[in-house]
This record gives sequence, C-alpha cells and structure tokens, in this order.
Amino acid sequence: MTSDPLENLARTGQLKPEPPAEAELNGLFLSGQRRLADAEQETLSLESRFDLAYNAAHALALTALRLQGYRSEKRYMVFQCLTHTVGLPDVQWRVLDQAHRKRNLAEYEGHLEVDESLVAAIIRVARDVEASVRLRLES
Repeated sequence: MTSDPLENLARTGQLKPEPPAEAELNGLFLSGQRRLADAEQETLSLESRFDLAYNAAHALALTALRLQGYRSEKRYMVFQCLTHTVGLPDVQWRVLDQAHRKRNLAEYEGHLEVDESLVAAIIRVARDVEASVRLRLES
C-alpha cells in the first residue's frame, strides 16, 4: 500500500492522474503571476482585488498540482493539496480555503464580505506558492 498522499487521493477519485503539459503549466503560471500583480493594485476596489488574488492563488496552486501529474474537478482540492505539492504549512493553505468559501458565497449567494487583511493574507500566501512553483518550473 502506498503512503503518497496525492496517489491516495487519486485512488479515491478526488484527483485524476494526468501528465503535465508544458504549455498548460506556463499558461497557468503566467495567469497567476499577472492576476497577483493586479491584485496588489490598491487603486482597485477591495472586491476586485479579492477576486484577482483568489484566482491568482488558484492558478498557482493548480500549476503546482499539475506539476505533480494530477488535476481535480473540485477547486478547493488544489488548495488542500498545497501541503503535498509545495510543502505549504496548513495555516497558509487554510487562508486560501477561507477565501474559497467566501468566493463561493459571492458566486452562489451574492454575498461577499472581505477586508483588507484577508486580501493581504491571500496575496502573501499566493506569493509563497508562486516562489515554490517557480523553483519547480526552473528545475
């Protein structure tokens, strides 16, 4: 029996094995970088910055998962897998999980309550993911 957490998630159907494609990896990473840079623009509304930071974090986390040869049909899984894909501490991926829940409330119920500290936290965590993914892409 294997102890690889990503492989275990694939066996239970939460992840799907799929070889990474260079064009997809580069596109996801670039999208994450651009959205993250835009999220840091304080002239934008807080809601727009949240949306950009969340989507940047998702693109970067998905890049990390794709680098490992997996994908998920569930958006939240890419955040939960960050512990295994880039060694992100639980406290950091939980910031992204909180953002995911807030994003769902906004998308499906029209209710978005965010503050500057949450947006700043998402950006900080996304920058950490970006740095880890960059190292993996360059090696």
